[in-house]
Amino acid sequence: MSTGIFITLEGGDGVGKTTQAELLSSWLEQRGFEVVRTREPGGTDLGASIRGLLLHGGHVTQRAEALLYAADRAQHIDQVVRPALERGAAVVQDRFIDSSLAYQGAGRALALDEVRGINEWATERLWPELTVLLDLDPTVAAKRRAEAGMTDDRLEREAIEFHERVREEFRALAAAEPGRFLVLDAAARVEDLHEAIIARVAPLVTEL
Repeated sequence: MSTGIFITLEGGDGVGKTTQAELLSSWLEQRGFEVVRTREPGGTDLGASIRGLLLHGGHVTQRAEALLYAADRAQHIDQVVRPALERGAAVVQDRFIDSSLAYQGAGRALALDEVRGINEWATERLWPELTVLLDLDPTVAAKRRAEAGMTDDRLEREAIEFHERVREEFRALAAAEPGRFLVLDAAARVEDLHEAIIARVAPLVTEL
């Protein structure tokens, strides 16, 4: 039975997930929590190898891509996330199942129920208490990445139409589960976004 708290951050690359995850992690640590700051793909040794194949390797078919993300997730949950939650830690994670639904489901046009099914099987139906969705126009996110000198990976190099489908699916997921999601305009000031996240997180951690 989990005794910690599991928080994920979602959205396209360049929306500020890393910045907000770091700010949230610091806030939690200041309140005495052990914080496990992690990401998908790549949060384990196996995951790092899978990440290289997925984002910087050669051609990967759509179904293979979905299965590789699920394999990374299964290892990550078993090796990192569940042990942390069981000892009462706060897990702050960049990406989770929602990313597979958005990128492989909507982006790649795979069946959403099948993508959800393999990932719920991989994670034994573990879902976060809170998912923060940082929503931003894909063209603005691409400009941010370019200005920051970020090297685009295989997914980021997809056409703008792909990223628009991804964004719309993230928004649809959030609309379907308003109790789990906090949707924020990623164009807002970093400080304002952080305050909005803390306002949602604070009541959750006081219950632990």
